[in-house]
Amino acid sequence: MAIIREGNQGVLLVVDVQVGVMREAWEASRTIKNISIAVEKARSQGIPVIWVQHSDDELVYGSPDWQIASELSPAEGELRIYKQYNSAFEETSLEKTLAQLGIAHIVLAGAATNWCIRATAYGALERGYDLTLIKDAHTTGT
Repeated sequence: MAIIREGNQGVLLVVDVQVGVMREAWEASRTIKNISIAVEKARSQGIPVIWVQHSDDELVYGSPDWQIASELSPAEGELRIYKQYNSAFEETSLEKTLAQLGIAHIVLAGAATNWCIRATAYGALERGYDLTLIKDAHTTGT
């Protein structure tokens, strides 16, 4: 059965734009610049920005590589979601958070396209969210 989200509130979901991820990413500086533009546009329009950070054996929670890329700065009060799987929905509070905010539309940016962006996009669609993937604001490893 299809799920249809009511309302039209959007969110910018920035996934895994972390030092250790972006170090090996294709056109990382261009992608980060475009994500920064999207973040500023969302903020200026009152659209919530949620930052997602991945951790695993190679990207250890709290380590320098785990940190958000230095060119980007989550603003005070912007939410963070911490995950251990490719999808930002799997075993996290993301879905509950989106419901509390009345979100129906997810605008997605970040890394890595063939892993966490894809899994999060599928997760969003499976849950009935409208989805926009910013074509020049996501990347993957080289």
